[in-house]
Amino acid sequence: MPDHSIPYGRQHITDDDIAAVAEALRHDYLTTGPGVAAFEHAFADYVGARYAVAVANGTAALHLCTLALGVKEGHRVITSPITFAASANCVRYCGGEVWFADIDPDTLTLDLTRVRELIETHPPGFFHGIIPVDFAGYPVNMEAFRALAEEHNLWIIEDACHAPGGYFHDSEGQKQLCGNGQYADLAIFSFHPVKHIACGEGGMVTTNDPALHEQLLQLRTHGITRDRSIFVGEDHGGWYMEMQQLGYNYRIPDILCALGLSQLKRAEAGMARRQEIARYYDLAFADLGVAAGAKPDPAVKLIYHGVPEGNLLHAFHLYVIEVEDRKGLYDYLRNHGIYAQVHYIPVHTMPYYQKIGYEEADLKVAEAYYSRALSLPMYPSLTEEEQRFVIETIEAFVNG
Repeated sequence: MPDHSIPYGRQHITDDDIAAVAEALRHDYLTTGPGVAAFEHAFADYVGARYAVAVANGTAALHLCTLALGVKEGHRVITSPITFAASANCVRYCGGEVWFADIDPDTLTLDLTRVRELIETHPPGFFHGIIPVDFAGYPVNMEAFRALAEEHNLWIIEDACHAPGGYFHDSEGQKQLCGNGQYADLAIFSFHPVKHIACGEGGMVTTNDPALHEQLLQLRTHGITRDRSIFVGEDHGGWYMEMQQLGYNYRIPDILCALGLSQLKRAEAGMARRQEIARYYDLAFADLGVAAGAKPDPAVKLIYHGVPEGNLLHAFHLYVIEVEDRKGLYDYLRNHGIYAQVHYIPVHTMPYYQKIGYEEADLKVAEAYYSRALSLPMYPSLTEEEQRFVIETIEAFVNG
């Protein structure tokens, strides 16, 4: 038994990370300097997008996306109930309405069939956009969502916070990295400490659309531009700048971008380690005889057990299982120093959304999943000893 607690996720900070931040502190710019652009370019290359805009956090990234797409009062946007609240809240920030569609029980991502039903049972033009979520790191088939969106003249924001480095293969067999902008108008990422790339706080928006890119850059900094080629008024001199729209201070410091750049260098190694951890969990729970399909009502259901090799790459931000006695297992693990977590409480059940009229929402798959869901420790620095202890503790509970 380890002599320390084991969280569900944690950052991994190396001496190289510390050196990168220390070096940034010696530069002339602590914010809005060259380090931001360097991180943006490197991240855009990593996910295969044309543009990237670094911002204060993932929530700011979502808000800027809805602003850039012109979401306003009367606009209706569809998203998943199984996500962090920010995926829905960004629409509310702009005065729009959130409509939830149910999830696919096999992938836990937004169910394309349910989304289509929701759209087609309402008049043309009723909905304006879709925000699919690459939940836990499972890549949404964005090609299929793009086809649906084009049928109904909708935009797409891909919430890829859980999935940098993940991918699926499209209908022509081409690898499509999460957030590469091939099918979504905009995509967003988070650099919270438990994510694949940790900046402390931070976020990124990616896109292939030059007009949206320019909008994001301006909205990120109060709606102000110094680009003389687009000035509306008279250029007063070298100091002059124009506030052309209402923006926000959603900038990210060079210090955090230095950390992000350093972390990005280890992204592929971190992804490989997450795959190893996931395979070990799969094998261990299969050996216990409690894997999905082992018996009519398995004690532990493995959500992603048996994902075809090469068909897609699950980024495994989270390793999620379903158990009948979720509260019992959650408490048992905590009593043994294992801090598993639940992702997520369905957004439509939150008091805020209940107050504005979601109490009758028919989202049975999401609610059933939530009643059984538990996220086990999953992060690259998780040791084999720690993972064995997690597995043995779950086995003890199941057989108890």
